[in-house]
Amino acid sequence: MAITKIQSESMNLADTYAFTGTVTGAGGANTPAFFAQSTNTEDGTDISDNTLTKLTLSTEVFDSDNTYSSSKFTPGVAGKYMITAKASAINMVDNSYVRLAIYKNGSIMESAFGAAYGVYTSYFNPGTNGGAGAQTMTLNVIVDSDADDYFELYGAKNDGGNTGGLFDKYFGAYKIIT
Repeated sequence: MAITKIQSESMNLADTYAFTGTVTGAGGANTPAFFAQSTNTEDGTDISDNTLTKLTLSTEVFDSDNTYSSSKFTPGVAGKYMITAKASAINMVDNSYVRLAIYKNGSIMESAFGAAYGVYTSYFNPGTNGGAGAQTMTLNVIVDSDADDYFELYGAKNDGGNTGGLFDKYFGAYKIIT
């Protein structure tokens, strides 16, 4: 006997059910989604001192809907997105800093409460241990996006003019099922 309509009162929701047909309308997909990383030639490319600069990450590990191009993510579908990023720096000097930022539609993203409450950035100051290896920043944020919004990754170093940029970079995002 085929059941065309099930009411919660007629099922024990604690039981396990095996379906042999097709269940539709359940779940969802976390797409569009992408993950990109920098290449060896992109790593360490010198960036201007103390200036946020767009970072290049040309190796696509995956791109479910072809929404990542020219180091820019354009979801094409409105919704909430989890965005993740990472970059490291070397050749830092004492009391210098390195910064990672997400830009939305060409501008640095502010908190939902305005600039006074911060922007979507990760900031690292090594204090008096500037030469002590690599300084790594990660950034993970949940953002609202319209279909035509786009996101980019920017970075900066204030390293007293030492050469070198950011390396070991990644940038990724996926749609959150709500």
